[in-house]
Amino acid sequence: MRIERATDTDTDTIAVILGEVEAYYGGKDTPADQAQVRAALFGTGPVATVLLAREGEEVLGLAAFSLLWPAASAQSSLYLKELFVRQRARRRGVARRLMTAVRAEATAAGCTRIEWTADRDNPSALALYQALGFQQHNGKIFYRWEA
Repeated sequence: MRIERATDTDTDTIAVILGEVEAYYGGKDTPADQAQVRAALFGTGPVATVLLAREGEEVLGLAAFSLLWPAASAQSSLYLKELFVRQRARRRGVARRLMTAVRAEATAAGCTRIEWTADRDNPSALALYQALGFQQHNGKIFYRWEA
């Protein structure tokens, strides 16, 4: 298994996986719009980075993140928006490898921390984060605005 940054040629695969993410959370398994994916990740002002876990040519999962500023002492932080492993690849260490790669990306970018959210009703994700030694941060309340 290898972890690498997605490129423009991965746009269609990322769109399909984003549909799988939607289905995982109860929505429809409809691929995301490829033009939107391409613009967000590979346009003139990319808003996110995607790491892909591959085995041969098969994509097993992804981690999507953005850099944020400011963090403590006016430093940068990394926000992990999505960590997703395709169903057929679960329980094979893919999420662990992706989290290790995300930590390396944060370190390389000079980030002082990584932040993310997890659903309370996702015990496998919560167990993974606990096994990796991450502690829940109870100091924040999550809000969302939708257009």
